[in-house]
Amino acid sequence: MTLAEILASLFPEGHSVTTDGGLVLGHGPFGTGRLQVVGIDGDTALGIEGALALAGRVLAILREHPGEPILVAIDSDSQRMSRRDELLGLNEYLAHLAKALLLADRRGHPTVGLIYGHSAAGAFIATALATRVLAALPGASPSVMDLPSVARVTKLPLATLEEMAKSTAVFAPGLDNMVAAGAVHAVLDPEKPLGPQVQALVAGLPDGDIRDRLGAERGGRPVAREVAERVMRGAAGG
Repeated sequence: MTLAEILASLFPEGHSVTTDGGLVLGHGPFGTGRLQVVGIDGDTALGIEGALALAGRVLAILREHPGEPILVAIDSDSQRMSRRDELLGLNEYLAHLAKALLLADRRGHPTVGLIYGHSAAGAFIATALATRVLAALPGASPSVMDLPSVARVTKLPLATLEEMAKSTAVFAPGLDNMVAAGAVHAVLDPEKPLGPQVQALVAGLPDGDIRDRLGAERGGRPVAREVAERVMRGAAGG
């Protein structure tokens, strides 16, 4: 689905969501209230200006619209890999955006990510993975790192990694692997109105981050939850 189709399905009564330079900003009616929308469209790389603008909008929502749910719509490239952005501290801008979304969650704003296109690396982490729950539409292609990049970092042959990816979802790219690992909570049905589906996600928000539990239940991250619990028990002196 295109962003226009998604917005028409979410807001059949109309909306004020616009795109400018690949950034998505606006809101629309949602149940008896309003749904705030921020995001990235058009496979746009996320640079310092975009990250700062999105974080600024999220913080403005906190100040001006307490408690309203926030949908983060995502069809991005990775972070903008330019020397300029790196020298200006792109990692800090991405962290600022992620922390703004986490703060919104802490302040009582339901945060739902919706990936409908591509997203990767820092852009994926700072947007989609910084929401309380992440949904996807069929055809989405998320990844933390593509396999050629993993090969360069690990010095392992690409063919070896491609074979490993068939049975190890935790680092492999693609929607099916992200679902198995628990990063994507649900895949929505594009043949049905999206508004009620997103409302159901908001109404059923889990108490805290359950990605490790989902990964264990789905077999994509079989030991992460157990390891995390052991670490927490050790930190508590248990």
